[in-house]
Amino acid sequence: MREAERIGQLFMVGAAATGTDQAATTAITRFHVGSVILMGQGPTSIARTAGAAAGLQRHAGPIKLFVATDQEGGEVQRLHGDGFSSIPSALHQGAESPANLRKDARRWGAQLRAAGVNLDLAPVADTVPSAAFAPSNPPIGALDREFGFDPGTVAGHATAFAQGLADAGVDATLKHFPGLGRVTGNTDSTSGVTDRTTTRRDPYLAPFAEAVSKGTPFVMMSTAYYGRIDPGRPAAFSPTIVTGMLRGDLHFRGVVISDDVGSAAQVAAFAPGARAVDFVAAGGDMVLTVDSSLIGQMAAAVLARARSDIGFHALVDAAALRVLTAKKARGLLSR
Repeated sequence: MREAERIGQLFMVGAAATGTDQAATTAITRFHVGSVILMGQGPTSIARTAGAAAGLQRHAGPIKLFVATDQEGGEVQRLHGDGFSSIPSALHQGAESPANLRKDARRWGAQLRAAGVNLDLAPVADTVPSAAFAPSNPPIGALDREFGFDPGTVAGHATAFAQGLADAGVDATLKHFPGLGRVTGNTDSTSGVTDRTTTRRDPYLAPFAEAVSKGTPFVMMSTAYYGRIDPGRPAAFSPTIVTGMLRGDLHFRGVVISDDVGSAAQVAAFAPGARAVDFVAAGGDMVLTVDSSLIGQMAAAVLARARSDIGFHALVDAAALRVLTAKKARGLLSR
């Protein structure tokens, strides 16, 4: 692969779940972007979504796309309409046994697979400390995105959800490492969101550790600051958190993807190119920008840094290899 093609594998951009998305198509054909996230824009159907996914795949060449979406349930279900189940919130899912949840997740995963989706940006592995605190936790608790209020419950159910998706041939993504269950701001809409509680050996990391040990192939990084771990950098830009904790402490060998760093208020103070470079430099593999208009700046910045810094060049190649290895496991390579 040419250098620009390898770098393209390190990006995921937003795409419409229905019809043609010219901006996403341009990102794929011009910048070799290797993954897309389908963004729901009202009711759709499995057939219509499959048509949109197939249209995007036709532009990808021999290395096919990871086609992702956010299909958690409850308030966060991108794809709904004909053929898609109405998925209950994670809090309701947490009332099921893990065995039953795995069966349900396999059924929901089969619907995604039929719609051309091979990667779900779920489950949430964040633990909210109590029902009383949940309303004060905008990204997770206020939306019932947690499986429960203790790490043991969350660990068992997050793992079951991920295993059910795998049973259906869809990759799961744990999120948002090292946890958003104890913050009081939403990184999508607020800057300076900081967790002042979580430590490097925190019990609330158990759900991530459990699901990683069972082979979950993707982990999404939070963009919050963690005052007791690395107060100077968002988690997604922190070598201590990405490489030291996730890769080192948890022995994760899969694909590390960022939370959205395109339009999130939390990272607005960083130039778009710096967001991509800092994430890869921290040990990340796949930069998520729902705003596909930023891909030119981001890819150019990564390319420039790779050409001037041999150490960073090695990180780019290692990240591309991890993405391609995950694609091979899902049958997305034809050369």
